[in-house]
Amino acid sequence: MQVKDKTVVITGGGNGMGREVVLNMLHKGARVAAVDVNGSALEETKRLAGANADRLSIHVLDITDKDAVFAFPQIVIAEHGSVDIVINNAGIIQPFVRVNDLPYDKITRVFDVNFFGLLYMTKSFLPHLLERPEAHLVNVSSMGGFLPVPGQSIYGASKAAVKLLTEGLYAELRHTRVHVSIVFPGAIGTEITRNSGVDVPNMAAGVDAKKQAARTTSPDKAAEIIVNGILKNKNRIFVGGDASFLDRLYRLAPTFATNFIAGKMKDLLK
Repeated sequence: MQVKDKTVVITGGGNGMGREVVLNMLHKGARVAAVDVNGSALEETKRLAGANADRLSIHVLDITDKDAVFAFPQIVIAEHGSVDIVINNAGIIQPFVRVNDLPYDKITRVFDVNFFGLLYMTKSFLPHLLERPEAHLVNVSSMGGFLPVPGQSIYGASKAAVKLLTEGLYAELRHTRVHVSIVFPGAIGTEITRNSGVDVPNMAAGVDAKKQAARTTSPDKAAEIIVNGILKNKNRIFVGGDASFLDRLYRLAPTFATNFIAGKMKDLLK
């Protein structure tokens, strides 16, 4: 699907991978409605858009507010005239603790943002996407949505729900003009931990920050992979060699893969 002159809605557009997808889409000639709960972060995205900012609108929106989300498509259509692509990118992680130690308010918050917010956006915009000559719905899951990660079990459950919901949408919409893609990012060099209000005990675990950064995919590279996947109408988009490798490993040897990841994460749960 070509994106030039199309209108793209992107949640989590104020930072990290979402911001880079906004900038990439603008560079390719799209009109973009960037959504985030953080207004100052959106302003920075607009500043970084430079000469392309005339095709960008920014919208402060809490995607867990169902009524506000259901009113949002008309705001975008009034601004841009149509909606062709929706990218549900916004998400948060949980504190790095076992399920037994995770308070219910944290559990609810993770599901409200990662699953219900995405569901509200999907149900709000899908009727409009179905009216377009060609459209695309893109939902961002996670490597943790198909592979259990100790200390992120609730986060993983929310992303697994996104995975199955999106696969169901693909099956339901495969004879329509709406393409459906699911994105599986691996380790991305974003500030999702800080934006989620989570501390990661890297130093206590003896993790070298430079080595850790070298093992991640940069947000701009991640955005390039996602946008190229949209251009090719790919159903499954893996971001990073770690995501594609672990997908294959988990399908081939799930118990081995689970134990492998558990061993890598054990220091974070001490």
